[in-house]
Amino acid sequence: MNLIFPTVLLAVLVFVAQRVWRQHALQRRLDAIRTHPFPQSVRLKFRDVRPNLDSAQEHQVFEGLRDYFILCAQARGRFVSMPSQVADDAWHAFILHTRYYQDFCNKAFGRFLHHTPVEAMSTQTLATEGIRRAWRLACALENINPKQPERLPRLFALDGELKIENGFRYDTRCTPGSGNYCASHIGCSSGCGGGSESGSADSGCGGGGCGGD
Repeated sequence: MNLIFPTVLLAVLVFVAQRVWRQHALQRRLDAIRTHPFPQSVRLKFRDVRPNLDSAQEHQVFEGLRDYFILCAQARGRFVSMPSQVADDAWHAFILHTRYYQDFCNKAFGRFLHHTPVEAMSTQTLATEGIRRAWRLACALENINPKQPERLPRLFALDGELKIENGFRYDTRCTPGSGNYCASHIGCSSGCGGGSESGSADSGCGGGGCGGD
């Protein structure tokens, strides 16, 4: 009987210590993402795909990609869909610089973050969960009410603001017949596009994703 209290206390202390360590590790990874400089060589490769964007618009895209990496780190290995085609293009350009990308991944995620194209993804359910998670985390990042958004998070607004051809467009007003995805209803439709090693299904509301090991 006398051993119960110290045993419980030890278990609580271990739990708290693990939680503090995980939070510290996450903060270190988020700092690595926020301070990461995308090299000029990556930007030049991106311009091959999107030559019509000016320098300010290009900056918006890479900051959107940075936001996405933050969402992936916060998701702790759970699948997060990529809601922007143009940010996905920037991700592709980054991946082509393999050694630099791998070094970034080690610092930001503690592992290599693979990108799985839409054609290779497995289930539509995973896609739907991925876009819901992306929406929820992106809204939290910018202090937006995910159920009654007054504006779109940067990552969800990119393609529409930059008028990206074949981009993914979202609408806070959910206007019938607009052809845009209703932002506050994300996850109620057919899901979204490609992803990382976890996989997802094709539907057309996202262009990539990060997932579990």
